[in-house]
Amino acid sequence: MEQEKKPEKKEETRTDKFAEHEGVWVFIDQTDGVIAGVSLELLGAGRRLADKINTPLCGFILGDGIKSLASKCFEYGADKVYIMDDHILHDYRSETYMKGVVDLCGKYKPEIILYGATTNGKDLASAVATELKTGLTADCTMLDVNPEQRLLEASRPAFGGNIMATILCKNHRPQMATVRSKVMKAIDPIPGRTGVVIEESIGLKEDDLKTRVLDIVRDVNQRVKLDEAHIIVAGGKGLGDERGFELCYQLADVLGASVGATRDAVESGWIDHHHQIGQTGVTVTPKIYFAIAISGAVQHIVGMQNSEFIIAINKDPEAPIHNVATYSIVGDAFQIVPRLIEEFKKARKGGEVVYG
Repeated sequence: MEQEKKPEKKEETRTDKFAEHEGVWVFIDQTDGVIAGVSLELLGAGRRLADKINTPLCGFILGDGIKSLASKCFEYGADKVYIMDDHILHDYRSETYMKGVVDLCGKYKPEIILYGATTNGKDLASAVATELKTGLTADCTMLDVNPEQRLLEASRPAFGGNIMATILCKNHRPQMATVRSKVMKAIDPIPGRTGVVIEESIGLKEDDLKTRVLDIVRDVNQRVKLDEAHIIVAGGKGLGDERGFELCYQLADVLGASVGATRDAVESGWIDHHHQIGQTGVTVTPKIYFAIAISGAVQHIVGMQNSEFIIAINKDPEAPIHNVATYSIVGDAFQIVPRLIEEFKKARKGGEVVYG
């Protein structure tokens, strides 16, 4: 007896006014053939968005000698990778990269484009948005998509971090957003996963350009790499002054940690701005985050809320930081932190650690 054949699932035909636009695209930011971590993180975010609206996830790479990078994009979730490989793209220039991306958009009409909020990503995204006359939401901390209306829901703190705003681009395509490093999570790579590679030419010559790259000077100064730190001790305005902020350095020294700060502490001149954590600073995801005398403004919380363990020390029991803390200590930091330092010193020396 023949088995009854199940009817084939028919793909829905789109009839909306943007039906010709398809695909979630991610700008694969690379320098000297090394993909920026934020691009892999955005492939993970893009994968979730693409699956919700049943559309392909695509990466696009511009550069010189970068064809081999497509395989890594496939491993991290991409279905297609668009490549522009030309010597004229060896160094990033707004002029060349914008021309390449605008040409790709004109030909393939993506629905959504995500960029990492790197120096190059922010510059490129704003240039492309201007040229295509479409919207761009900068420094997003959350991304979602409405499946019915196919609208990208790009959320970010607004009004000094006091509220979260979700921004929509209803009347133009592609919908675009930039996202900072460590805000999204990359998916676990699938070795050997493959996809479709589409190569396009840039169609430019040096004589066509108004800019030249004469030299590249590398920054060799030691910068604080908070986004790579495993333990961070961060201080806020509640420490009172620069001398009070020394508590953070003392605890960090014992733990082998990096020191971070809120915007208020930076603007007060207690510490350099490279240490600033939050919406207008660095986004971090350490294993342990000490929040010392930090009230917990939204602007700061969005930059550290994905830490594995958050230990808050604040004398105000109603401080918002306690709402995101794994462990909270309500009390005076100037009494609590010195005791912690002594106990950690004992632990490091193999002595007895007293709890209680």
